[in-house]
Amino acid sequence: MNILIVEDEKLAVRKLTKLLEETAPKFLIKGVTPSIEATVEWISENREAGEPEPDLIFLDIELADGQSFEIFNRVDIKSTVIFTTSYDEYALQAFKVNSIDYLLKPVQQEDLLRSIRKFYDLTRSQRGAAPVALPSNLENILKSLQLQQSPIDYRKRFLVKQGTRLMSVETRDIAYFYIDEGVSFFKNHQGQKFVVDYRMDEMELFLDPEWFFRINRAIIVTHQSIVNIQPYYNNRLALTMNPPFDKEAIVSREKTNDFKKWMGK
Repeated sequence: MNILIVEDEKLAVRKLTKLLEETAPKFLIKGVTPSIEATVEWISENREAGEPEPDLIFLDIELADGQSFEIFNRVDIKSTVIFTTSYDEYALQAFKVNSIDYLLKPVQQEDLLRSIRKFYDLTRSQRGAAPVALPSNLENILKSLQLQQSPIDYRKRFLVKQGTRLMSVETRDIAYFYIDEGVSFFKNHQGQKFVVDYRMDEMELFLDPEWFFRINRAIIVTHQSIVNIQPYYNNRLALTMNPPFDKEAIVSREKTNDFKKWMGK
């Protein structure tokens, strides 16, 4: 069996490689890629060279250049996928692509063995052997995953600089987050502006989605910060913010329906 590992943490690659050597010594690791870009390039070059597709891909969800789901939008993945990640809130989305399992880091040997057995069972059934009893209803898998997920401990405060001193700001006191010229900021409800040392993708993971919503690539808002909502061209929405936002706050077309649902909760 040929394996591709997509993982940007060297320690995680070493551990998974060691576990595979111990658990499935017949597996051959054909490649290791650390990013979306490198993975798309590897798969494309592999096909151009006439090499067989990987039988199995171990795919980390959070990569250095974004979420690995983007790979499926850029290249046709024909291999079976097992996701590996630290963030179990992605479980339901993971099963929308051709994934057979979902492993939380740090990956444990018994969990890896279970996934490999599932992969072999699926492979045998596809080759015409007596099918092994696998869950026939994807909805049952999703419900099972939901039950297994532990409550997420969302960020309660951020440590920021104010002049020469450090101060802690409660998350509930933040009106919105935004990016300006590559730097991340937030404003509190009093209109004070602070630099925050996290990327927008990271902050989206830290924040409770009941209270925070990412309206586009550069802005995360709260319910309390929205004063007015107006239709905007190309099926988007324009928001008036309090405290005032220096630029346009536009809900992207892809986010509009989810934003309406979030505002109506």
